[in-house]
Amino acid sequence: MPFLYKKVLKPILFLFDAEFIHTVFISFGHLLGTNPITRKLVSFFYGYHGKDISKVVDGITYKTPIVLAAGFDYNAKLTNILQSVAFGGEEVGSVTARECAGNDKPRLMRLKKSGSIVVYKGLRNEGVDKIIERIKNSYIPKDYVVGISIARTNDEACNTLEEGVGDYLYSFKKLNDAGVGDYYTINISCPNSFGGEDFTTSERLNILLSKLSFIKTDKPVYLKMPINISWEDFEKLLEISLRFDFIKGYVIGNLNKNYDELDYLKEAPMEYRGGLSGVPCRKHSTDLIKKTKEKFGKTKTIIGCGGIMSVEDAQEKFEAGADLIQLITGMIFEGPHLMKQIAKKL
Repeated sequence: MPFLYKKVLKPILFLFDAEFIHTVFISFGHLLGTNPITRKLVSFFYGYHGKDISKVVDGITYKTPIVLAAGFDYNAKLTNILQSVAFGGEEVGSVTARECAGNDKPRLMRLKKSGSIVVYKGLRNEGVDKIIERIKNSYIPKDYVVGISIARTNDEACNTLEEGVGDYLYSFKKLNDAGVGDYYTINISCPNSFGGEDFTTSERLNILLSKLSFIKTDKPVYLKMPINISWEDFEKLLEISLRFDFIKGYVIGNLNKNYDELDYLKEAPMEYRGGLSGVPCRKHSTDLIKKTKEKFGKTKTIIGCGGIMSVEDAQEKFEAGADLIQLITGMIFEGPHLMKQIAKKL
């Protein structure tokens, strides 16, 4: 199966626009997930059926400690099929208070030699209310974890600090009132939204978390962290979060905004817009996981995300201190067998 994907299917898929292929796979995956026979067929080839490697994190059991990162199934259409490809869970979204059309195309661009994707989606999603209803009405397999990433709506109606905080509050309250999702991630570091990353300074993060703390939640809540800031600034954000008991840990981390770190700089688009996924995130993510583990690891959960393109990359994240891992780009470049390979190694 790895040979067929990398040598036959992938070269064909990579001839087409990245967002078009993404849309096709979302539709195809959703269709496969609607039938128990097709779910079992997919699981036969790509599911994990080995020894028990389940892991309990913050009271939630993950059948495998491998989670689909936010940004792929942003409208919650794959909750019924992803366990069949060895995922223990997924992070839906990021979802926003209002429906968001996203940025202008092109929103996705593959950098084949660099092992990266330029991501400029701009929080494209159908809005928290519609996504809540979809999850409520979806088949979700037993022991499959659905986390939900929450971000600020990417439009001009949300360009002040007060409006941004209100946007987060709306989604967070709606999700908690509905009881939808096993955990929530507060995405403070999306590089593609109107007005930039408003909540990656300690002062603004403190304001946001102070407001969110008034909403009762019985779910673990994590922060999606930036990776292009100094350790000193990163540490300040962590220290702010320690003031709030409902923050249980961190997803480390988000996209890389520094195009100079591409292995093949000539692949970069003429206009630098959007963040870089995959390989350019690997070292930043791992280094920040190690430092966070050393200082806060005994009390906070760490979810490692960024540059997991192989079994060895996954091992590196766990050895650095990650309790769980998240990936997207590795699955796209290496194939849907990657999660099974990681699970078998574990």
